[in-house]
Amino acid sequence: MMSRQAFLCSLGSLYLSLLFVFLLMDVYARPANNSVLKEKPADSKDENEILPPDHLNGVKMEMDGHLNKEFHQEVFLGKEMEEFEEDSEPRKNRKKLMVIFSKVDINNDKKIGAKEMQRWIMEKTDEHFQEAVEENKMHFRAVDPDGDGHVSWDEYKIKFLASKGFNEKEIAEKIRNNEELKIDEETQEVLDNLKDRWYQADNPPPDLLLNEEEFLSFLHPEHSRGMLKFMVKEIIRDLDQDGDKKLTLSEFISLPVGTVENQQAQDIDDDWVKDRKKEFEEVIDANHDGIVTMEELEEYMDPMNEYNALNEAKQMIAVADENQNHHLELEEILKYSEYFTGSKLMDYARNVHEEF
Repeated sequence: MMSRQAFLCSLGSLYLSLLFVFLLMDVYARPANNSVLKEKPADSKDENEILPPDHLNGVKMEMDGHLNKEFHQEVFLGKEMEEFEEDSEPRKNRKKLMVIFSKVDINNDKKIGAKEMQRWIMEKTDEHFQEAVEENKMHFRAVDPDGDGHVSWDEYKIKFLASKGFNEKEIAEKIRNNEELKIDEETQEVLDNLKDRWYQADNPPPDLLLNEEEFLSFLHPEHSRGMLKFMVKEIIRDLDQDGDKKLTLSEFISLPVGTVENQQAQDIDDDWVKDRKKEFEEVIDANHDGIVTMEELEEYMDPMNEYNALNEAKQMIAVADENQNHHLELEEILKYSEYFTGSKLMDYARNVHEEF
């Protein structure tokens, strides 16, 4: 009969043998890496530095055609938006909001009118613009290694593919020797779209070399009227189902949201459709004829459009204007803080008068 010690030793040997077999199975089961150019997974931060972002601060719609859910907070808080985190202490956020109220209320009459809110929205939007300019300087240096003040499409392509995990030196050598690059279909599609955007950002006379200002337009089309038109064309191309270069309500709300698997997901989809329908009918379709043209969408997307800023100011006031005097008092903004800041404040009324 086997002793307890011998049994344990035998069991341990069996475990090690099985572990070794499983490790071998894992190695051989992994899919082969067919591209000799792949190096390591891309660092998302590096990739985002040179890839045009889908989300543009202070712009009402994302690049992919989705509505910007944080737009109201962005144009009300500006760079201070990060300070209003969900887990921040409500009392501190309340004080911050009181300070903002006093800055918006430039005539010190203890209420905010549409013109005051319009001025504030334009100021906060400009903050986002300046932030993008500063970030662009850093990103431009990253893709302009020789520091000559210009970036060629090939230089950008090399840096972009490197950020996606390809070996930068091998990519550069293959491009220099006009050799074929083994790139997956999805990455190639992204590159083709980026090249179209690159051409659009290249101001006359076209030379396929972007300077720092042109590179800013490439990453942030909201900074250039020409690129803004191009972004609108891309959005309409993605949503326009009948090819007439216009959008009907049904086309605008048909953007796929995701798979509906339960009632909660259905509610989210229903809210999504309701939000898009309201934005289409009340804001984007300026002449209310049931059709959104490129011109209407361009005006809607332009973050520095003063008329849009005034309309936005009136809408923001209407959300919290409980006494219907077409102005916002501090109590109203505090009560509807989640709309303006994304942060819900509790017991605002008890402390408002003693703190302000």
